[in-house]
Amino acid sequence: MLRKRLLERISRLDEEKELEHEQTVSVDETHSILLHLGRLLNTRQGSVSIASDYGVPDMTNVPGDSIEEIRQNVEQILQQVVRKYEPRLAKVRMKMVQDDKHSFSLRFRLDAVLAEQDDVAVTFETVVSTDGHVGVSS
Repeated sequence: MLRKRLLERISRLDEEKELEHEQTVSVDETHSILLHLGRLLNTRQGSVSIASDYGVPDMTNVPGDSIEEIRQNVEQILQQVVRKYEPRLAKVRMKMVQDDKHSFSLRFRLDAVLAEQDDVAVTFETVVSTDGHVGVSS
C-alpha cells in the first residue's frame, strides 16, 4: 500500500521538478561563468576597444617589497577584475594556492557565490602557465 495520497505525490513531483530546474540553471550558469572567466583572464587590459580596463593588467611590474606583498597585490588585482566584469558572482575571494608539483605555474582558487542564489557556492581553479595562458576549471 502507498504511504502518501495521490495529491501529496503529485505535489512532491512538482517540487522535485522545480528543484531539478534550479539545479540545471545553476549548472548552466556556472558553465557560462567558467567560459567567461577564461576569456576575461586571458585578455590583456587595453586590447578591447569598448572597455580599456577589461581583462588583466600587465603583471610584470606588480608593486610590492616582499613576495608576500606581491602575492597579495596579484590576488587583489584578479579579484577586482572578476568583481567588476563578472556580475553573476558575489563575495568573490581569490587566493593563491601553493603547488610544489607544478612550481613553474601560478595557481589561484576563486571562491564565490552565485549573485542571484546567495546559497549556491562555486569554486574555480585558475592556472597561469609559463606562457601566460590562464586555464580555468571548476
